Amino acid sequence: MRDDPTVTGLVARAQNGDQCAWDALVERYAPLVHSICRRYRLGPGNAEDVSQNVWLTLVGQLGNLRDPAALPGWLVTTTRRECLRVLRAAGSPHAPVYLPDAGDIPDSHSRTAEQELLIAERHAALREAFTGLPPRWQQLLALLIEDPPVPYTQISATLGIPIGSIGPIRRRCLDKLRCHPAITALMNGDDDGAEADRPGLRAGAAAASG
Repeated sequence: MRDDPTVTGLVARAQNGDQCAWDALVERYAPLVHSICRRYRLGPGNAEDVSQNVWLTLVGQLGNLRDPAALPGWLVTTTRRECLRVLRAAGSPHAPVYLPDAGDIPDSHSRTAEQELLIAERHAALREAFTGLPPRWQQLLALLIEDPPVPYTQISATLGIPIGSIGPIRRRCLDKLRCHPAITALMNGDDDGAEADRPGLRAGAAAASG
């Protein structure tokens, strides 16, 4: 995993008691924690318990984190262990017979973790860029990504803009998103994978608009 200076800076500030930095870390990596819970087929209640335990554990361990850039990997390993603990306590047939250490995780699982991290980072970057748009533009994009699609006539009536203006405004919205520092930094770090994850970006936009 690449050394993300943003994560490094946030961890350093959080270690010094910066509450805003801590909140930013939780917001950035909460999607990653929840995605792992879903992979272990946890229900909403158990997933919430796992999430709370992961962040409580991090509160106690943050000062001992020697390499701030390793935080995402730490979260992956800790979340998996918490998921397995919950499954074992419930006697789930999906629970393995032991709790693996980080070194015991197969390469295929490591690749999955990297993919989860990348998706979580993309969602967080898109969310940051999305919230920087004017409120009316946020509303427009939220309507445009609805499933099933919202007719342009309904969007026009809801937002009070001419139908002919929807397309041009949409293009300006997307141009502004592409130029946001969080998006450009992510695209520069992963140009080859940007096109391959359009569904992930679409999901991130839906999460941001919600």
